[in-house]
This record gives sequence, C-alpha cells and structure tokens, in this order.
Amino acid sequence: MELIRTAFSAECTRLTEILAELVDGDLDLPTDCPPWRVRDLIAHIRTGAGRLTDMLAAPAPPHAEVDAAGYFGTAKFTAEVDADRIAGGQRDALRVDRAALATEFDRAWRATEAAVRAAPPDRVVRTRHGDAMRLGEFLRTRVVEVGVHGLDLAAALGRPPWLTPPAAVVIADLLTAGRPTPAGLSWDRLTLIRKTTGRAAVTAPERATIDATGFRWLAFGR
Repeated sequence: MELIRTAFSAECTRLTEILAELVDGDLDLPTDCPPWRVRDLIAHIRTGAGRLTDMLAAPAPPHAEVDAAGYFGTAKFTAEVDADRIAGGQRDALRVDRAALATEFDRAWRATEAAVRAAPPDRVVRTRHGDAMRLGEFLRTRVVEVGVHGLDLAAALGRPPWLTPPAAVVIADLLTAGRPTPAGLSWDRLTLIRKTTGRAAVTAPERATIDATGFRWLAFGR
C-alpha cells in the first residue's frame, strides 16, 4: 500500500508541475485518445484522480469482488461505457480554466491522498462501475490512469515522457502480473508500458519473442 501511495503522489506531483507550464494553445491540441483534445484528457485525469474522495465517503461494501486487473477487464470497455467516458471528459473540459489547471488538479489528488491515509488499509470501496474493490487495488488503478494518460499528454504536447519511477514500477507490475519480461525483449519499464498499452508498436522480432515465450500482459482500452 505504501508503494502505491508513493507512486500516486509522485505521478500526480509531476503532472501538477507540467500543468502549471501549459499555455492556452496547448489545450486544443489533439491526442491519441480521439476524440479528446488535451483539455478533455486533462479533465478526465483530474476526475479520475479525485474519484476516491467520494468513494471513501460512501458506505463500505462488505467484501471485495475484483482486483485492479479485473477492474480493467473487457466488460469495462463496452461501447456504452466508452461513450459515457468520452462524453464525461468533454463535459468536464468545458469547465477547464487553463490558469487554474494545476491548482484544481493539485486540490483533487491531494484530497484523495488525505482520504486514503485516513482510511483503514483493508477498506473496501465501490467503483462507478459497481465493483467492490479493496482500497489499495483501486488506488493502483489511479496510478495507471494518471501515469498512462500522462504518456498520452506528453505525446500530444511533444514532450519527453515524464513517467516517474515509482509509478512505472506499480504499472509494470500490474501489466505483467508481477512476472519478469522475457530477456529477449530488452524492454525497460517505460518501453514495456508503452508497448503493452498500445502507445508504441511491437516490432516483428519482438512479436516473435513474445509468441515463443508465451509472454502475456493485461490488455485494456486507451
């Protein structure tokens, strides 16, 4: 739990710094998460980073039903769920004030951090999809959301990826279920995350190694 909290804090702190540097023209740049622009994607990340505050204020379900890997299952990426997620990001983006971007995001994630620290480590929460999850497992999904969408923002803004080492550890461990990457791939954690989430192409030799070793990873939508 401490590693996950550290990863969430580190990644959100870095994104806050990036948001403080943006100019108005950055917000309407396209992203690789169409039809979202940068402003839409930022709104989506901000909502996701702050979601646990309300979840922890609600009654706790009696027991967990899914873990972080199950949360990212294919059932979460139906056409209806995707349409709702896209519309929500666009709707929230209408309230994005570039001058307040960093302040609003900082407020959202720090409220989540405070709520998490005040909660028992074995607390169970209910997601917007109706899943009951242990707090640590849901926080792990928040690291994925902020970290992986941070790669999307970096690409849209023409900046080098800023993924922090603690977040890279948490995300890579989830994607591979803690299994080592085959030595023949020679991927560092950033490369692993970019390739397994579709942010970078898998080459023919890499695909051959993957097939030969039976290496599999968690697959989820953009």
